[in-house]
Amino acid sequence: MTSQVQESIEVNVPVRAAYQQWTQFETFPQFMEGVERIEQRTDTLTHWVTRIGGVEREFDAEITERVLDERVAWVTVEGQAEQSGVVTFHPLAPGKTEITLRMDFDPEGLTDAVTTTGHGSIDHQVSGDLQRFKRFIEEQGAQSRV
Repeated sequence: MTSQVQESIEVNVPVRAAYQQWTQFETFPQFMEGVERIEQRTDTLTHWVTRIGGVEREFDAEITERVLDERVAWVTVEGQAEQSGVVTFHPLAPGKTEITLRMDFDPEGLTDAVTTTGHGSIDHQVSGDLQRFKRFIEEQGAQSRV
């Protein structure tokens, strides 16, 4: 059975900066709790290593859609997690962007470690990651360089 989570946040940076930072996948460990490492292997393939509640998982994700300053979609293609998702970027005003993240996932694969170790729900995890992304990007004022 597939579950879904959707969270949104407003960030005080232009849409271009938010989009560019989000697509620098190797920086995710700086603001995503439980993400140990991401390697960008090709333009459309990333390899993830996560550790949540002491459980390490590795998987590959394929970027299935990428529209500059608007959206990035992905699906896992190999490994220990089954998920897909999309993140969208909506300009609200000059220097202000709404980011919406929606994920579909297999609860048995992705959330076991989170829900069984007292770390809270996936909704809580995603909300926290978006809050940390907001602090990360706003402190810089623009995307970081990798």
